[in-house]
Amino acid sequence: MKTQFEQMMDGLNDVEVFVAGEQEGFKAHVPQEVDVKAVRKRLGMTQARFSNTFGFSLDAIKHWEGGRRTPEAPARTLLTVIDKNPAAVLTALNPAAFAAVGSSRPTSVPVKVARKRPASSGSTKRKPYSAERVERVTK
Repeated sequence: MKTQFEQMMDGLNDVEVFVAGEQEGFKAHVPQEVDVKAVRKRLGMTQARFSNTFGFSLDAIKHWEGGRRTPEAPARTLLTVIDKNPAAVLTALNPAAFAAVGSSRPTSVPVKVARKRPASSGSTKRKPYSAERVERVTK
């Protein structure tokens, strides 16, 4: 396995070759590890909601978070995009939900980041993620 420095140097060499016109395009670098639980928590979703929203099986989410399995490269790629720009993935997976916004161009949709809340005596249920909530946020 390469060190972080070697990976950075490989990337810089790729840029140099590309700028010199010796190579077209680029090579995607898929992360070796993705902290699925951290991505899910950042979005404020339960395992079930995360799996339903992004099309993963609930068992896969549980196994990834429990450390019993590691996501394959395509799943790591999707999880990385979800981490960086969840609205892009939501728009791609369910464009009809965003059609009500009234724009044919891609729309950036802010996703609420979960913050730690003080412990309360009663439990409250979160509202399910819906196009209506996205529509309210984008207006």
